[in-house]
Amino acid sequence: MAKVLQFKKPTPAQKHKGKTLCKSGFHSWQLLKEPVFDSRQGRLVTVFQCKRCGARKVRGISRESD
Repeated sequence: MAKVLQFKKPTPAQKHKGKTLCKSGFHSWQLLKEPVFDSRQGRLVTVFQCKRCGARKVRGISRESD
């Protein structure tokens, strides 16, 4: 017997769940990777990812002068 598929449209609340805060700039950033060396920038970088929408940002760690 074949599988029965539901052709129900998702409600607007299900469709946009968790995206309204991110669209307003209020992301929920999580550390994605430990700091790694980026050869193009020549410094350590840390990658963050929003746990709601999946957007990524890369932050560089600058060297402190002695």
